[in-house]
Amino acid sequence: MTRRAAEIRLDALLRTACDVIVERGLANTRTADVANAAGVSQALVFYHFATKERLLAQAFAYAVEQDLARLDAVTRSSAPPLTKLRRILKLYTPAGRATSWSMWIDGWSESLRAPELEKVSRRLDLRWRQDLAAVISAGVADGTFQCADPDGAAWRISAVMDGLAVQLAVHDRVISRRQFGEWVRLVTARELGLDPADLD
Repeated sequence: MTRRAAEIRLDALLRTACDVIVERGLANTRTADVANAAGVSQALVFYHFATKERLLAQAFAYAVEQDLARLDAVTRSSAPPLTKLRRILKLYTPAGRATSWSMWIDGWSESLRAPELEKVSRRLDLRWRQDLAAVISAGVADGTFQCADPDGAAWRISAVMDGLAVQLAVHDRVISRRQFGEWVRLVTARELGLDPADLD
């Protein structure tokens, strides 16, 4: 197998693993399930990943990196901090079937029992906080935001978004997307000395 063919096969396996994980959950996904769904041998799955734990951690990272690529596009843009902040809040809101949020929630839960997955989950989760803190710091520097502790504000805003997103993604009709947006804008505005309408 050429290196390019191996990379294509690996990418296809990761995509398939993500689909299986969304359907079955991290705890209930077996390497045999991924192999069957991909139409390959279980030996090939182990060739690429060595252990089930590594397969699950890399599939989780693969799914989450897609979210982070969208975040990177926002943070690297030349938009002003307020525009970047609005876009980040929109990115964070669960939409549709909330497949991405299902992976995050499942990943956090399984991280309690899977050290390899916990390391991946922590690294990727912290990226969101760091990027949000950097946008807040840039807004403080240019006078758009008033905030004495951008890192702390990023953690508090993220904690509210995480908690509300879990409710929105897991519990049908407990809160609406409209409520999610309103409450996140309210908390963010309070942290950064803004009017919630500034974040519409």
